[in-house]
Amino acid sequence: MGRPEFPKTLQEFRQQFSTDAVCLEYLAQSRWPDGFVCPKCCGSRYWVIKEPFGYECAGCGRRTSPIAGTVLHRSQVGVQEWVWAAYLVATHTPGFSAKQLERQIGCAYRTAWFMLHRLRRAMVSDSRSRLAGNVEADETIVGGPVKGKFGRGVTAAETKTLVFGAVEVVGYVDKRGRAAERAGRIRLAITPNADGESVGHFLAQNVAPGTTIRTDGWKGYSQNALANYSHSPSPGARATHIHRVFGNLKTWLNGTHHGVGPKYLQAYLEEFVFRFNRRKTPMAAFQTLLGIASGKPPQTLAGLKEP
Repeated sequence: MGRPEFPKTLQEFRQQFSTDAVCLEYLAQSRWPDGFVCPKCCGSRYWVIKEPFGYECAGCGRRTSPIAGTVLHRSQVGVQEWVWAAYLVATHTPGFSAKQLERQIGCAYRTAWFMLHRLRRAMVSDSRSRLAGNVEADETIVGGPVKGKFGRGVTAAETKTLVFGAVEVVGYVDKRGRAAERAGRIRLAITPNADGESVGHFLAQNVAPGTTIRTDGWKGYSQNALANYSHSPSPGARATHIHRVFGNLKTWLNGTHHGVGPKYLQAYLEEFVFRFNRRKTPMAAFQTLLGIASGKPPQTLAGLKEP
């Protein structure tokens, strides 16, 4: 089948997703771009069921909906509302809060909150590649003000969370023919502390071995933590690109979501990473989000630990 075309304007979106059937067909193409494969017997011969749209396996007879076993599974929200929510979240530059989504699709706040957290889970592809080349790594503190504490000790407060960050540094030639750098892909993760073991774990999960890593002089970036990398420390210097990322992150958390508690912060970090890494192709990000969402298992409200 191949991946379907994604709408490039709001007008195209309205025309393209006018019915539930069309939305289900689009989800099917995003989920099975190389053709339907039966989840029960792995057969590839099938019949298309028109109402409601789905597939019937020619081998075992199982009927499968495009939303079965995905983040949309057994949702009381209609498929058109799900597609609309995914479009708003992926293409709206600052992102959407639950309150904004509540107003846009006309649902209860609790429903909007649940939808957004399901979509945030779908923003992390299990097959995404690790950062490589030249990478800046550092940590920052996210949360409200704390009196009487400074530096990394601030994280002892309940409102504060320590966050690791890494960004690919991409070289290019600017309009004047000079060598320049810009931020590429990023990764963010909460951490209980910034010791060598935690640093090493974060890097192993997010940065490919052999990568050159730039850091400040923090002792957590030890020889053991960076054993598989080429380390370029700059004591006393600020890593330019990653600190811009941290600044944008904090502005987004406070401006769009008016602050986020530690309990749910990682989900918001994943949304920021998804949005930042696709900042130049937001319309294509909509299709990517639906494709990843179709491969994620369903999540209950209790499992997300509602606020």
